[in-house]
Amino acid sequence: MKLLLLGATGRVGSHVLQHALKDGHEVTVLVRSVDKLPHDLPQTVRVLAGNVCNEIDVKQAMSEASAVISALGTDGTTTLTDSMPFILDAMKQEGVSRIVTVGTAGILQSRVSPELLRYQSSESRQKLTRAAEEHHKAYLLLAQSGLDWTIVCPTYLPDGSYTGNYRVEAHHLPVDGMQISVPDTAEFAYKQLNSLDYLRMRVGIAY
Repeated sequence: MKLLLLGATGRVGSHVLQHALKDGHEVTVLVRSVDKLPHDLPQTVRVLAGNVCNEIDVKQAMSEASAVISALGTDGTTTLTDSMPFILDAMKQEGVSRIVTVGTAGILQSRVSPELLRYQSSESRQKLTRAAEEHHKAYLLLAQSGLDWTIVCPTYLPDGSYTGNYRVEAHHLPVDGMQISVPDTAEFAYKQLNSLDYLRMRVGIAY
C-alpha cells in the first residue's frame, strides 16, 4: 500500500506510522515540523514539509497515494475543516477512493436523542462544543464526497497503553463506553484501511 498519513506527528498519527512501517508500506507524511518525526525513518517514508491547509502541498502529497489516513485534530484551530476540501479534491484528482479519519465520539448519534449527535444532546458531558463542531463539519464533507470513508470516533482519549481489547459500534458509542487509549485507537483506525466493515460509517470505539 502507498499510504498518505496526515497528522503523523500527533498522538494517534505517530502510532499509525509505526503500524504502517511494521507492515512494510510506503508512507508519505505531510508535516509542518519535520524535526518532530523519528530520526531513524526508513527509506520507505517520503517526508514532505508543508501544510495541509495549502492546496499545492496536499496535491503533491497525494500524488503517490493509494489510500489516506488522517489523524488531524482540531487543537483550537480550523485546520480540520480548512484542509478537508483540499484533501478530498486531491483524492478525486488522483483517483484515490479510500480515506480513514479519526474524529470524536461527539459526532456519533445520541442514544437519548436519536435525531441529534452526541455533542448536541444531554448525552455529552463536554461543555465546550467547538472541537465537535469542527469534526461535524468534516464529517458532512466526507459524507457528501462520494468517496470510501470511515470515521473512527474515540471517546475520552488518554495516552494509556495498548490492550487490543476494545468495543466498537457503527454510528454509536458502545454502551457505557468511557475511554479508549491512543494506541488502541490507532490500531483500529489503521486496520480500517484494509476493511470494508465500516465503509461510509462513523464508528465509536471504547473499552
